[in-house]
Amino acid sequence: MTLSIGLVYDLRKDYLAQGYSEDAVAEFDSEDTINEIDRAIVSLGHRTDRIGNALALCSRLVAGEKWDLVFNVAEGINGRSREAQVPAILELYGIAYTFSDPLVCALTLDKAMSKRVLMAAGLATPGFAVVATFADLESVNLGFPLFAKPIAEGTGKGIDTDSKVDSSVALRRVCARLLEKHSQPVLVEEFLPGREFTVGILGAGCDARVIGTMEISIPDRSLKAVYSFKTKELCESLVVYSSPPRDKLRVDVEKLALESYRALECRDAGRVDIRLDSGGKPSFMEVNPLPGLHPTHSDLPMIATREGIPYNDLIASIIESAMKRR
Repeated sequence: MTLSIGLVYDLRKDYLAQGYSEDAVAEFDSEDTINEIDRAIVSLGHRTDRIGNALALCSRLVAGEKWDLVFNVAEGINGRSREAQVPAILELYGIAYTFSDPLVCALTLDKAMSKRVLMAAGLATPGFAVVATFADLESVNLGFPLFAKPIAEGTGKGIDTDSKVDSSVALRRVCARLLEKHSQPVLVEEFLPGREFTVGILGAGCDARVIGTMEISIPDRSLKAVYSFKTKELCESLVVYSSPPRDKLRVDVEKLALESYRALECRDAGRVDIRLDSGGKPSFMEVNPLPGLHPTHSDLPMIATREGIPYNDLIASIIESAMKRR
Protein backbone atom coordinates (compact mmCIF):
# COMPACT_ATOMS: atom_id res chain seq x y z
CA MET A 1 0.00 0.00 0.00
CA THR A 2 1.32 3.41 -0.98
CA LEU A 3 1.14 5.92 1.85
CA SER A 4 1.36 9.69 1.92
CA ILE A 5 3.99 10.36 4.56
CA GLY A 6 4.75 13.82 5.90
CA LEU A 7 8.22 14.50 7.28
CA VAL A 8 8.44 16.70 10.37
CA TYR A 9 11.91 17.71 11.53
CA ASP A 10 14.10 20.52 12.84
CA LEU A 11 16.99 21.47 10.55
CA ARG A 12 20.10 22.90 12.15
CA LYS A 13 20.65 25.38 9.33
CA ASP A 14 17.14 26.84 9.66
CA TYR A 15 17.67 27.71 13.32
CA LEU A 16 21.22 28.95 12.76
CA ALA A 17 19.78 31.36 10.19
CA GLN A 18 17.42 32.64 12.88
CA GLY A 19 20.36 33.44 15.16
CA TYR A 20 20.43 30.36 17.39
CA SER A 21 23.87 29.19 18.56
CA GLU A 22 25.59 25.99 17.43
CA ASP A 23 25.14 24.56 20.92
CA ALA A 24 21.40 25.36 20.96
CA VAL A 25 20.80 23.41 17.73
CA ALA A 26 23.11 20.48 18.48
CA GLU A 27 20.26 17.95 18.62
CA PHE A 28 18.72 19.04 15.31
CA ASP A 29 19.17 17.25 12.01
CA SER A 30 21.38 17.97 9.05
CA GLU A 31 19.89 18.23 5.59
CA ASP A 32 21.75 15.03 4.69
CA THR A 33 19.79 13.11 7.32
CA ILE A 34 16.41 14.32 6.06
CA ASN A 35 17.45 13.59 2.48
CA GLU A 36 18.33 10.01 3.43
CA ILE A 37 15.08 9.43 5.34
CA ASP A 38 13.12 10.86 2.40
CA ARG A 39 15.02 8.71 -0.10
CA ALA A 40 14.46 5.56 1.96
CA ILE A 41 10.72 6.18 2.32
CA VAL A 42 10.33 6.82 -1.41
CA SER A 43 12.30 3.65 -2.19
CA LEU A 44 9.68 1.75 -0.16
CA GLY A 45 7.00 2.94 -2.60
CA HIS A 46 5.50 5.78 -0.54
CA ARG A 47 4.99 9.48 -1.29
CA THR A 48 6.76 12.02 0.91
CA ASP A 49 5.93 15.61 1.82
CA ARG A 50 8.59 17.66 3.60
CA ILE A 51 6.57 19.62 6.14
CA GLY A 52 9.37 21.06 8.26
CA ASN A 53 9.18 21.99 11.93
CA ALA A 54 6.27 22.07 14.39
CA LEU A 55 5.19 25.58 13.42
CA ALA A 56 5.10 24.59 9.74
CA LEU A 57 3.08 21.51 10.71
CA CYS A 58 0.55 23.71 12.54
CA SER A 59 0.13 25.94 9.48
CA ARG A 60 -0.45 22.98 7.20
CA LEU A 61 -2.95 21.36 9.59
CA VAL A 62 -4.91 24.59 10.01
CA ALA A 63 -5.10 24.76 6.21
CA GLY A 64 -6.81 21.35 6.26
CA GLU A 65 -3.97 19.16 5.02
CA LYS A 66 -3.59 15.56 6.18
CA TRP A 67 -1.31 12.59 5.65
CA ASP A 68 -1.62 8.84 6.13
CA LEU A 69 1.36 8.99 8.49
CA VAL A 70 3.80 11.57 9.78
CA PHE A 71 7.42 10.48 10.14
CA ASN A 72 8.39 12.61 13.10
CA VAL A 73 11.99 13.32 14.06
CA ALA A 74 11.41 16.85 15.41
CA GLU A 75 13.18 17.54 18.71
CA GLY A 76 11.32 20.79 19.50
CA ILE A 77 12.82 24.07 20.67
CA ASN A 78 11.50 25.11 24.10
CA GLY A 79 11.14 23.43 27.49
CA ARG A 80 11.61 19.96 28.89
CA SER A 81 8.51 18.71 27.02
CA ARG A 82 9.73 19.96 23.64
CA GLU A 83 9.99 16.47 22.13
CA ALA A 84 6.29 15.97 22.98
CA GLN A 85 5.10 18.98 20.98
CA VAL A 86 4.69 17.35 17.57
CA PRO A 87 3.15 14.10 18.88
CA ALA A 88 0.61 16.11 20.92
CA ILE A 89 -0.37 18.23 17.90
CA LEU A 90 -0.79 15.15 15.72
CA GLU A 91 -2.91 13.40 18.34
CA LEU A 92 -5.15 16.47 18.49
CA TYR A 93 -5.74 16.13 14.74
CA GLY A 94 -6.01 12.33 14.80
CA ILE A 95 -3.04 11.72 12.52
CA ALA A 96 -0.80 8.66 12.94
CA TYR A 97 2.90 9.26 13.52
CA THR A 98 6.14 7.43 14.19
CA PHE A 99 7.89 6.99 17.52
CA SER A 100 6.73 7.53 21.07
CA ASP A 101 3.67 9.43 22.30
CA PRO A 102 3.71 12.80 24.14
CA LEU A 103 3.85 11.28 27.61
CA VAL A 104 6.85 9.11 26.82
CA CYS A 105 8.68 11.87 24.94
CA ALA A 106 8.27 14.26 27.86
CA LEU A 107 9.12 11.64 30.48
CA THR A 108 12.28 10.36 28.83
CA LEU A 109 13.73 13.80 28.10
CA ASP A 110 13.73 14.44 31.85
CA LYS A 111 16.45 12.03 32.95
CA ALA A 112 15.48 12.08 36.63
CA MET A 113 11.84 11.25 35.88
CA SER A 114 12.95 8.34 33.69
CA LYS A 115 15.15 6.99 36.46
CA ARG A 116 12.32 7.23 39.01
CA VAL A 117 10.09 5.11 36.78
CA LEU A 118 12.83 2.53 36.24
CA MET A 119 13.69 2.38 39.93
CA ALA A 120 10.01 1.76 40.67
CA ALA A 121 10.15 -1.08 38.15
CA GLY A 122 13.11 -2.58 40.00
CA LEU A 123 15.64 -1.93 37.22
CA ALA A 124 19.26 -0.97 37.87
CA THR A 125 20.25 2.69 37.52
CA PRO A 126 22.80 4.68 39.54
CA GLY A 127 21.74 6.68 42.59
CA PHE A 128 21.11 10.33 41.83
CA ALA A 129 20.11 13.76 43.05
CA VAL A 130 18.60 16.77 41.26
CA VAL A 131 20.26 20.15 41.75
CA ALA A 132 17.94 23.00 40.77
CA THR A 133 19.55 25.62 43.05
CA PHE A 134 22.76 25.92 45.03
CA ALA A 135 20.79 25.07 48.17
CA ASP A 136 20.12 21.60 46.71
CA LEU A 137 23.83 20.81 46.86
CA GLU A 138 23.59 20.56 50.62
CA SER A 139 21.25 17.57 50.33
CA VAL A 140 23.35 15.59 47.82
CA ASN A 141 24.18 12.46 49.79
CA LEU A 142 26.11 10.41 47.26
CA GLY A 143 29.62 9.05 47.28
CA PHE A 144 32.28 10.44 44.94
CA PRO A 145 33.09 10.21 42.12
CA LEU A 146 29.90 11.68 40.67
CA PHE A 147 28.76 12.67 37.20
CA ALA A 148 26.85 15.90 36.51
CA LYS A 149 24.87 16.78 33.38
CA PRO A 150 21.82 18.83 32.34
CA ILE A 151 18.61 17.05 33.26
CA ALA A 152 16.84 17.48 29.91
CA GLU A 153 19.35 17.52 27.06
CA GLY A 154 20.54 15.01 24.48
CA THR A 155 23.46 14.54 22.07
CA GLY A 156 25.89 14.95 24.96
CA LYS A 157 25.03 18.63 25.42
CA GLY A 158 26.50 19.99 28.63
CA ILE A 159 28.78 16.97 29.04
CA ASP A 160 32.58 17.31 28.88
CA THR A 161 35.70 16.13 30.67
CA ASP A 162 34.72 18.17 33.75
CA SER A 163 31.42 16.28 34.12
CA LYS A 164 33.06 13.63 36.30
CA VAL A 165 33.69 15.23 39.69
CA ASP A 166 35.70 13.99 42.66
CA SER A 167 34.98 16.64 45.31
CA SER A 168 32.32 18.97 46.65
CA VAL A 169 34.25 21.95 45.30
CA ALA A 170 34.30 20.49 41.78
CA LEU A 171 30.62 19.56 42.00
CA ARG A 172 29.65 23.10 42.99
CA ARG A 173 31.75 24.56 40.16
CA VAL A 174 30.27 22.26 37.49
CA CYS A 175 26.68 22.74 38.71
CA ALA A 176 27.12 26.53 38.69
CA ARG A 177 28.25 26.42 35.07
CA LEU A 178 25.48 24.08 33.94
CA LEU A 179 22.71 25.96 35.76
CA GLU A 180 23.78 29.21 34.18
CA LYS A 181 24.37 27.91 30.66
CA HIS A 182 21.41 25.56 30.28
CA SER A 183 18.78 27.18 32.53
CA GLN A 184 17.57 23.83 33.87
CA PRO A 185 18.31 21.54 36.82
CA VAL A 186 21.41 19.37 36.91
CA LEU A 187 21.26 15.60 37.29
CA VAL A 188 24.00 14.38 39.63
CA GLU A 189 24.59 10.62 39.49
CA GLU A 190 26.91 8.11 41.04
CA PHE A 191 29.63 7.58 38.44
CA LEU A 192 29.63 4.27 36.56
CA PRO A 193 33.29 3.35 35.91
CA GLY A 194 32.79 0.35 33.63
CA ARG A 195 32.39 -0.35 29.93
CA GLU A 196 29.73 1.54 27.97
CA PHE A 197 27.19 0.11 25.51
CA THR A 198 24.32 1.41 23.42
CA VAL A 199 21.53 -0.97 22.46
CA GLY A 200 19.27 -0.57 19.42
CA ILE A 201 15.63 -1.60 19.76
CA LEU A 202 12.76 -1.80 17.26
CA GLY A 203 9.03 -2.26 17.83
CA ALA A 204 6.64 -1.55 20.69
CA GLY A 205 5.33 -3.38 23.73
CA CYS A 206 5.59 -7.15 23.50
CA ASP A 207 6.77 -6.80 19.89
CA ALA A 208 9.81 -4.74 20.91
CA ARG A 209 13.09 -6.51 20.18
CA VAL A 210 16.79 -5.82 20.43
CA ILE A 211 18.47 -5.61 17.04
CA GLY A 212 22.03 -5.19 18.26
CA THR A 213 24.52 -3.62 20.63
CA MET A 214 27.62 -1.48 20.18
CA GLU A 215 30.37 -0.95 22.72
CA ILE A 216 31.70 2.59 22.90
CA SER A 217 35.39 3.20 23.66
CA ILE A 218 37.32 6.47 23.68
CA PRO A 219 41.07 5.74 23.43
CA ASP A 220 42.28 9.33 23.99
CA ARG A 221 42.92 9.45 27.73
CA SER A 222 42.65 13.24 27.79
CA LEU A 223 38.93 12.82 27.07
CA LYS A 224 38.54 10.73 30.27
CA ALA A 225 36.30 8.15 28.53
CA VAL A 226 33.44 10.70 28.51
CA TYR A 227 31.00 10.32 25.59
CA SER A 228 30.45 14.07 25.31
CA PHE A 229 29.01 16.41 22.71
CA LYS A 230 32.52 16.83 21.30
CA THR A 231 33.22 13.12 21.00
CA LYS A 232 29.81 12.46 19.42
CA GLU A 233 30.30 15.21 16.84
CA LEU A 234 33.80 13.93 16.01
CA CYS A 235 33.05 10.25 16.59
CA GLU A 236 34.74 9.12 13.36
CA SER A 237 38.13 10.19 14.74
CA LEU A 238 37.66 10.03 18.53
CA VAL A 239 35.46 6.98 19.19
CA VAL A 240 36.00 3.26 18.61
CA TYR A 241 32.76 1.32 18.11
CA SER A 242 32.75 -2.47 18.33
CA SER A 243 30.31 -5.33 18.51
CA PRO A 244 30.70 -7.09 21.89
CA PRO A 245 30.83 -10.90 21.92
CA ARG A 246 27.51 -12.67 22.40
CA ASP A 247 28.34 -13.75 25.92
CA LYS A 248 26.46 -13.56 29.23
CA LEU A 249 27.42 -9.92 29.72
CA ARG A 250 25.88 -8.93 26.40
CA VAL A 251 22.75 -10.94 27.25
CA ASP A 252 22.48 -9.06 30.55
CA VAL A 253 23.07 -5.67 28.89
CA GLU A 254 20.42 -6.29 26.25
CA LYS A 255 17.95 -7.67 28.79
CA LEU A 256 18.21 -4.50 30.90
CA ALA A 257 17.93 -2.30 27.81
CA LEU A 258 14.79 -4.05 26.56
CA GLU A 259 13.18 -4.07 30.01
CA SER A 260 13.92 -0.34 30.34
CA TYR A 261 12.51 0.41 26.88
CA ARG A 262 9.32 -1.48 27.70
CA ALA A 263 8.98 -0.02 31.21
CA LEU A 264 9.16 3.49 29.76
CA GLU A 265 6.70 2.43 27.00
CA CYS A 266 8.86 3.59 24.10
CA ARG A 267 7.75 2.48 20.66
CA ASP A 268 8.78 1.93 17.03
CA ALA A 269 12.52 2.43 17.62
CA GLY A 270 14.92 3.73 20.22
CA ARG A 271 18.32 3.42 21.75
CA VAL A 272 19.20 2.62 25.37
CA ASP A 273 22.56 3.53 26.91
CA ILE A 274 23.98 1.08 29.45
CA ARG A 275 27.19 1.26 31.49
CA LEU A 276 28.75 -1.21 33.90
CA ASP A 277 29.04 -0.35 37.59
CA SER A 278 32.10 -0.98 39.77
CA GLY A 279 31.03 -4.62 40.14
CA GLY A 280 30.72 -5.15 36.40
CA LYS A 281 26.91 -5.22 36.40
CA PRO A 282 24.87 -3.36 33.73
CA SER A 283 23.13 -0.17 34.82
CA PHE A 284 20.72 2.05 32.88
CA MET A 285 21.99 5.53 31.95
CA GLU A 286 19.36 6.94 29.58
CA VAL A 287 17.08 6.20 26.64
CA ASN A 288 16.62 8.03 23.36
CA PRO A 289 13.06 7.58 22.02
CA LEU A 290 13.85 9.79 18.99
CA PRO A 291 17.14 8.26 17.85
CA GLY A 292 19.30 9.96 15.26
CA LEU A 293 18.87 8.49 11.79
CA HIS A 294 21.87 9.59 9.76
CA PRO A 295 22.93 6.37 7.97
CA THR A 296 26.61 6.48 8.93
CA HIS A 297 26.89 8.98 11.82
CA SER A 298 23.98 8.03 14.10
CA ASP A 299 24.22 5.13 16.54
CA LEU A 300 20.97 3.29 15.70
CA PRO A 301 21.67 2.98 11.94
CA MET A 302 25.28 2.05 12.77
CA ILE A 303 24.02 -0.78 14.97
CA ALA A 304 21.58 -1.89 12.25
CA THR A 305 24.35 -1.93 9.64
CA ARG A 306 26.58 -4.05 11.91
CA GLU A 307 23.72 -6.52 12.28
CA GLY A 308 23.11 -6.78 8.54
CA ILE A 309 19.98 -4.59 8.49
CA PRO A 310 20.02 -2.19 5.51
CA TYR A 311 19.04 1.42 6.17
CA ASN A 312 15.90 1.12 4.05
CA ASP A 313 14.79 -1.90 6.11
CA LEU A 314 15.36 0.05 9.32
CA ILE A 315 13.08 2.86 8.10
CA ALA A 316 10.54 0.31 6.87
CA SER A 317 10.44 -1.34 10.30
CA ILE A 318 9.76 2.02 11.98
CA ILE A 319 6.91 2.75 9.56
CA GLU A 320 5.42 -0.74 9.93
CA SER A 321 5.44 -0.49 13.71
CA ALA A 322 3.73 2.92 13.60
CA MET A 323 1.11 1.76 11.08
CA LYS A 324 -0.04 -0.98 13.46
CA ARG A 325 -1.60 1.82 15.55
CA ARG A 326 -3.35 3.51 12.62
